[in-house]
Amino acid sequence: MRKTIILSLLLAFGFTSCKNSEKRNDKLEIAKQYYNILNNSDHSGIRTILGDSIVIRESESDYQESFSQKRYVEWLEWDSVFEPTYKILEIEQENEIVKTKISKIDKRIFFLHEEPMVWNEIIRFDNDKITRVERVEYEIFNVKKFLKNRNELLNWIDKNYPELNGYLYDQTESGAMKYLKAIELYKNKK
Repeated sequence: MRKTIILSLLLAFGFTSCKNSEKRNDKLEIAKQYYNILNNSDHSGIRTILGDSIVIRESESDYQESFSQKRYVEWLEWDSVFEPTYKILEIEQENEIVKTKISKIDKRIFFLHEEPMVWNEIIRFDNDKITRVERVEYEIFNVKKFLKNRNELLNWIDKNYPELNGYLYDQTESGAMKYLKAIELYKNKK
């Protein structure tokens, strides 16, 4: 009888440990899914891993924005126009958060920054849904080059194609199309 009780307790403990280990790995897998969805511009897939809303925070610039799922899908549509490539350079789970190092390049970033941007992020969860993505530190981001190229583009478009003005802050698919058109017109100006 005593052996049965001890064996039962050991089995219960073993199952609980496996279940907790699976739960721990789930967050890592969800984070990988997130970047895969961003990389593939999977508008429908994003809804399955996000909470009702998501907060995006950039610590270095003290910027924060809260998105509903619908608004985040609109942002993903904006992002997809530039044909992004996201790469996970490092990823690890630490307790209930996932820490990552990400590289991103797309047509917009290549024009403004001339190379991939690399940053560290922390992903936070609530009930295995992503609720917060915090960009804590840029490792590769030449702010001067980015702003110089952006300002040259804005000034040139303002003088030559004022009908395209407003694309910089219009994070919808149509805003991204105007942004891309502005870049193409600028690059072909010679």
